[in-house]
Amino acid sequence: MTQRDDYMFVCQSPAVCVSVCFSVCVGTNMEEQKKILCVGLVCLDIINVVDKYPEEDTDSRCLSQRWQRGGNASNSCTVLSLLGAPCAFMGSLSTGPVAEFIMADFSRCSVDASQVVWQLEGRTPCACCLVCPSSGTRTVILSDTNLPDVTAEDFSEVDLSQFRWIHWEGRNADEQVKMIQQVATYNSRLPQQQRITVSVEIEKTRELLYQLFPHGDVVFVSKDVARHFGFQSAEAALRGFYPQVRQGAVLICAWAEKGASALGPDGFFHSDAFPPPSLVDTLGAGDTFNAAVIYRLSHGRTLQEALTFGCRVAGAKCGFHGYDAIAEKFSNK
Repeated sequence: MTQRDDYMFVCQSPAVCVSVCFSVCVGTNMEEQKKILCVGLVCLDIINVVDKYPEEDTDSRCLSQRWQRGGNASNSCTVLSLLGAPCAFMGSLSTGPVAEFIMADFSRCSVDASQVVWQLEGRTPCACCLVCPSSGTRTVILSDTNLPDVTAEDFSEVDLSQFRWIHWEGRNADEQVKMIQQVATYNSRLPQQQRITVSVEIEKTRELLYQLFPHGDVVFVSKDVARHFGFQSAEAALRGFYPQVRQGAVLICAWAEKGASALGPDGFFHSDAFPPPSLVDTLGAGDTFNAAVIYRLSHGRTLQEALTFGCRVAGAKCGFHGYDAIAEKFSNK
């Protein structure tokens, strides 16, 4: 096999060509079979669906109530799995009935939970959620149970060769930066096509989290953080924050009913929102958007395609309770 000036290969031996093509195809397929790992929170969501937000110091009935596995990284794993991506979760749990429910649900959703770190201190977090379809709102009250987050030491035990993408929900950022540095060291020994892509989510307005900006190949920044810094649109936020990200990175900001925008080496991109016929359950819409974007980008799609797909899946999710219907509407599409 020889190489011409235009870098196209010319086959001089059919056997060699078959061998090379087989190796390339198998290598590509093996990379696609590697998992996407999400690192962050898992908790129990106790969800009450109400016809209107209750007044203080009153008794009222809910329309329905359910237990649901929650947490940003956990929810994104659910959506990735429903879309057809092999995925895994890493976060903390404490033994007990709540953890048993959560682990059973990971199994039901085909999410690999073998990276869960079992903590001896604290309790598994629980969130009480009020979902009001008539107004399209969701109100979340999280109980802080002092459960420790996973550390860089915990992360050092992970076999990174199983993953092609690792996503961090911004939490204990000092430790998460150390984890990402471990990935950078791992990547430095590999050819470009075999390296792990790193994404981070900066959702909460906490000073500690802002150090994550320069550490992601893909960075998701929330509307809340953007408005906290005085930005009144996704585009303004992207252009304001972009100097903080690493060279060549992609910065993404979703803006609810106004869709989502992204800024990267190839310029600015935008997708309109795709609202459902009626709002039913907006809980986890942002986690759904993040997962859908990661899913598309991890399959080599363009930033515009990924952004639009993220808005489509997140919009559809707002039209039904929970996440399960995503599989029927979008799996492997």
